[in-house]
Amino acid sequence: MAERSHEVIPPIKLKDVAKAAGVSQGTASNAFNRPELVRPEVRERVAAAASRLGYAGPDPRGRLLRDGKFHAIGVVPPGAFGLSIMFSGGYTADFLAGIAEVCDEMGAALTLVSGRDQEKAQGIRNALVDGFILNRIEDLDLVDPARRRGLAVVVMDEDGDSNTNSVRLDDRDGARQAAQHLVGLGHRRFAILSVMREDRHESIFHAPGEPHHRLLTGFTHDRDRLSGYGEVLAEAGISLDEVPIIEGYVSPKGAFAGAAMLFDRAPETTAVLTMSDGLALAVLDEAHQRSISVPRDLSVVGFDDWAAAARADPPLTTVFQPVVEKGRAAARILFEGGPPRHVVLPLRLVVRSSTAPPREEGTRPAMRRKPRRP
Repeated sequence: MAERSHEVIPPIKLKDVAKAAGVSQGTASNAFNRPELVRPEVRERVAAAASRLGYAGPDPRGRLLRDGKFHAIGVVPPGAFGLSIMFSGGYTADFLAGIAEVCDEMGAALTLVSGRDQEKAQGIRNALVDGFILNRIEDLDLVDPARRRGLAVVVMDEDGDSNTNSVRLDDRDGARQAAQHLVGLGHRRFAILSVMREDRHESIFHAPGEPHHRLLTGFTHDRDRLSGYGEVLAEAGISLDEVPIIEGYVSPKGAFAGAAMLFDRAPETTAVLTMSDGLALAVLDEAHQRSISVPRDLSVVGFDDWAAAARADPPLTTVFQPVVEKGRAAARILFEGGPPRHVVLPLRLVVRSSTAPPREEGTRPAMRRKPRRP
């Protein structure tokens, strides 16, 4: 049997569309890439010719070669975590939503780069993006490779330098508002629950009076919050060195472990300052398990104002962070370009039902342990 011959059909090119529409190749190109420069009737003629010939549009690789832009920005998550942390809800989901809103407005793409050490360095070197949003300025090994590629960088939760854009929140003031609220209610027996920033999984307890009574794994904004708490407590005659501090891992399991450690090792506490709503909600749950009434027996303040905070039982007093706007601001800086910019966003306390004056001495029940629900 004779072999069939296969006819090779050459791809349709822009010049073919231009010829079929009776316009120059430059006009056809503008009809796709800069339509505002082409009269409507000419655009329609070019579109009809492209449809008739089966032309899908200009090769994006050619556009990249012409203008040197990928029309995408890269985001590296906070801490040494993989991509899954960006989809864990709460803060990271809101932060990405703000970035994505601006990408949608600009018709651009969003690329996620893993935060794990080897993967993030490779991502910074190879990601096809026009700039990066970095969640830690401590990652100077990431800033320098991005600059060597000629890419813009925005660092989050830090004060940038003369060459580096930055967006941060006024965390110290937000923490001061939270502590002032509890001090104003009459509390004097505090505990602080912070987010562990390393993948240790084991909660850390810093006992009152121990040497180096500070966070072991915190970011700059965690230390700013701790400073804000400490300033207000000092004004009330309470030394931060005498306040129990617990660092709880970022996962739900880690948050519950940190909350349990709080109740087991600091049972005299009447007010808890937490550095995330996830930790605060874990404290509410653990209090319920132990038949500790919030706020009658224990006041709890969060930090974030997740949607779940308002639905909690009781609704959570917390510090509102404009996280979506934080993402928007970082993305706008990358797309707008220009000299380095430094944006500081204010925070505000949202008072709900998880805080109240402390009970009188001798009327507060012991923080007894109960089996956790399966």
